[in-house]
Amino acid sequence: MDSYRIDRLGHQGDGIAPGPVFAPLTLPGEEVTGRLTGDRLTDVKIVAPAPERVAAPCRHFRSCGGCALQHAAPTFIAEWKAEVVRQALAAQGVKAEIASVHTSPERSRRRAVLSARRTKKGALAGFHARASDVVVEIPGCHLLHPDLMAALPVAEALSIAGGSRKGELSVTATLAPAGLDIAVTGGKPLDGPLQIVLAQEAERLGLARLAWDGEVIAMRHAPEQYFGRARVVPPPGAFLQATADGEARLLAEVSTLMQGKARIVDLFAGCGTFSLPLAEGAEVHAVEGDAEMTAAMDRGWRGAPGLKRVTSEARDLFRRPLLAEDLARFAGAVIDPPRAGAAAQVAELAKARVPVIAHVSCNPVTFARDAAVLVAAGYTLGSVHVVDQFRWSPHVELVAGFTLTSA
Repeated sequence: MDSYRIDRLGHQGDGIAPGPVFAPLTLPGEEVTGRLTGDRLTDVKIVAPAPERVAAPCRHFRSCGGCALQHAAPTFIAEWKAEVVRQALAAQGVKAEIASVHTSPERSRRRAVLSARRTKKGALAGFHARASDVVVEIPGCHLLHPDLMAALPVAEALSIAGGSRKGELSVTATLAPAGLDIAVTGGKPLDGPLQIVLAQEAERLGLARLAWDGEVIAMRHAPEQYFGRARVVPPPGAFLQATADGEARLLAEVSTLMQGKARIVDLFAGCGTFSLPLAEGAEVHAVEGDAEMTAAMDRGWRGAPGLKRVTSEARDLFRRPLLAEDLARFAGAVIDPPRAGAAAQVAELAKARVPVIAHVSCNPVTFARDAAVLVAAGYTLGSVHVVDQFRWSPHVELVAGFTLTSA
């Protein structure tokens, strides 16, 4: 067994010793021992723990790969995530104040992707073990909302009904006011007999909706999500912010930045997370690559009382970004791209010189790249707010505003 001192945490939450050597479940300043395999330590033992080390609240932490940082104090995690953002910005030569780090409460996840497998005795469902394809059962999970825990036996039942002993189901489970909204991939091909069985299971399990490889099998109740005054039925498995708490914080910051703007463009709009609440005070043009999501948003807008006009457009913003001449008519822009960022679209925003931009991001590295482009074009980056919806994970989300300050 070799000895190491942990210098820092990597972006995946592993401790890093000189070499580099990666040691899972360790913290900066700790003295550890372990067996070196390649560049990773196994059989890690903590010889001298860091002051920030705490007892993990969840009994599944050691075996389950759903969380990476339950061994660290909440204050340490918050500051580490803020520092990840600072370092990403510094690498692009951009300075900004980290105004706040907001962490969603335990047991608040309303959406999760579960894995399920058939076994000789039945089935099991949960998350994968750390760095493994082994499924770990999580009956005491501290991440999932108590009502979402009901998706675990649902995933097991669907695995028995339509899973293969050699394969694994991926079960996207989302909480809706009407009940569980379940979308499954990886199961047996859908044929007539299986469709009947699955429809019966959906009824027996009391699901709001069940979709199998994108095809809706049963919808007992419309699985509506509320975005401001609007009620939207997203397509099966569609993106939704991970916690209602995190969504509310992001929306509050975006709304503040867009206050007083009469015409707003919402880029990568999804099903209307920001567009529909913003329409309470402004006309909004919402652009999203998925046509089913824009259609769902449009139906939600048409059924909502008292909203200003919301137009929607299905458009691949990576290949066909909205051009500067189209953007120039808007007083404010909201952009919430996926992890890859939005280099092409940000370049057009910079050319258009939209007065205020609210940028929501789930990747500090691509956010910093986009920020550097906007700052070079004459924008000032305001305070950055970190919103930690994925508690105990290395995932970092943020929202920040850019204001045009040079002619």
